[in-house]
Amino acid sequence: KESTSSDVISLGSLEEIMLVTPTSPNRDFIAHEVNENQRSIEEICICCGSFQIHTQHPLFHGGICSPCTENFVETFFLYDDDGFQSYCTICCSGKTLLMCDDPTCNRCYCLECLDVLVSPGTAEKVKAMNTWLCFMCLPLSSNGLLKRKNRWRAELKSFYDQESNHLKIYRPLSAWERKPIRVLSLFDNITTEMTNLGFLDSSLGVGGRLTYLDDVTDVRRTDVKEVAPFDFIFGSTPPVGNSYKHTPAWYFYQYHRILQYGKPPESSPRPFFWMFVDNLVLEKEDRDTASRFFQTEAVTIHREYKEIVQNAVILWSNIPSVKSKYSLSNMELDLDLLAKKILRTRILSQRPATLVTKFFLPLREYFKCFS
Repeated sequence: KESTSSDVISLGSLEEIMLVTPTSPNRDFIAHEVNENQRSIEEICICCGSFQIHTQHPLFHGGICSPCTENFVETFFLYDDDGFQSYCTICCSGKTLLMCDDPTCNRCYCLECLDVLVSPGTAEKVKAMNTWLCFMCLPLSSNGLLKRKNRWRAELKSFYDQESNHLKIYRPLSAWERKPIRVLSLFDNITTEMTNLGFLDSSLGVGGRLTYLDDVTDVRRTDVKEVAPFDFIFGSTPPVGNSYKHTPAWYFYQYHRILQYGKPPESSPRPFFWMFVDNLVLEKEDRDTASRFFQTEAVTIHREYKEIVQNAVILWSNIPSVKSKYSLSNMELDLDLLAKKILRTRILSQRPATLVTKFFLPLREYFKCFS
């Protein structure tokens, strides 16, 4: 309901409305509740305006309700192809988003959050600016009702540890803490993809480094230790239809072996990520074995054209966003049948990196990225 200046709504009736429909309250009343009725911002969900608080927002002072908590967990680490967050940093929703102009930042903010939590008309003022630094980058931590938490990176990790039953994250690092990434790429060279995303910039002489190994049959632990440490270990099976140097299962077992050699000790505080992608060449029994070895369930990602699946991959990873319900295939796929179809039509499936590159983007929270 759109309110006017002549509307008179009591606190009791407003709270009653919000309790009846907690998932669709009116956010326009947040400022009124805080400034006029002296309600604490911690008692209001700053994402939707609900009074049914589940916990506290990890980035800004204010509450967050149960539905918005679930939405935040699923969407915060999702990125678009342009490298920016897919949804608003505050509410993890929003249709029209304004992007921060700091080259080290990838945050976006919806118009409604700016007008409701900062002040009316803020969105138009921001759109008129040539350069705008967002609320995570500005030195001032307080902007209207929007107050950034001092230890928001630690709060974000604690939030995920508490609220997500399928995803544990490392504490994100500030721009000055991030170091160039060190990548080990097995069986598929992802140099192009990592360079295009800005992780490998040799022209500056300070970019990350990537080590590529194809056949690791004779690679021993000491060989890996000589070129370690690594921050990200990637591996994949060959595309459907390619000639295999080894049996499909060989790629998984060898990847897992090298992963044990190259990953840091459990006690290490530094962020470490891994990803293994199957191009639909592993048998179901091998896929089940991989899930046991990796101690995580596989997820299916597919690319379709005019509602026809053109290609699909199965992946295991600890990178944030991989297991988001918004990332996964939303249709039932007969993976074995799809692999046979690709093979029968003699159309080589694409390299896995073409389907999973967007999942590399959350690494920007932890490693240097050169635009």
